[in-house]
Amino acid sequence: MGEVTVLGSCGAFPEPGRACAGFLLSHNGFRVVLDLGYGAASRLFAHGLPDAVVVTHEHPDHCADVSALGRAWYYTASSGGRLPLHCTPGTLRRLEAMEPRPHPTELFEVHDLGSPADVGPFRLTTYPLPHYLPNFGVRLTAPGLTVAYTGDTGPSPALADLGRDADLFICDATLRTPPPEGEARFLMTAAEAGHWAEQAGARRLMLTHFWPGTDRAAAAAEARAEFGGEVVVAEEDLTVSL
Repeated sequence: MGEVTVLGSCGAFPEPGRACAGFLLSHNGFRVVLDLGYGAASRLFAHGLPDAVVVTHEHPDHCADVSALGRAWYYTASSGGRLPLHCTPGTLRRLEAMEPRPHPTELFEVHDLGSPADVGPFRLTTYPLPHYLPNFGVRLTAPGLTVAYTGDTGPSPALADLGRDADLFICDATLRTPPPEGEARFLMTAAEAGHWAEQAGARRLMLTHFWPGTDRAAAAAEARAEFGGEVVVAEEDLTVSL
């Protein structure tokens, strides 16, 4: 039996009382963090330290609090070895700029996110998705359980493969309205998240990465118009059983 706990649901910067991107996926006693943006670490620490970390891309609303996790690991658990971190090279450079001593590679066992890997009971596969910086959608599969997460992305046919038959598809829903036709796309609306979850045949959709001030109930309604399964709105400290 698995579960996902929302650590943060905002994009760009956190609304009061909320945090930026972060999810804690637990399965068979193993816990992996998916992104850890502004303010998400304090909610993570309420559950203890994780067994592994995955960061989809280097924007600080997705990785800034990995630095806080590194400090917590160093002062409380570093004798247990390094914490596995699957990330892009840019993410590592950002962490190094925030805290060069000890260097992040002394705290984290760093793996290239672009390569498939075993993460505890999960097989991690990744999908390059359109964003302002290199971003990978991540798919974590264990026997009887699949969770997919877009990070930040514009619309892309790769989303159908990323979320194929997933038990939970966690999707970017940043934009309130789509930009003008023909403009390069690096983020999605809730309706587009619903469309791609439907194309993927996902069992359940979780909307996240809301721009501060977004009407989340309206976003959920837009997604439900496109997706026939259950739509969940990411809310801090919400836990979804899988």
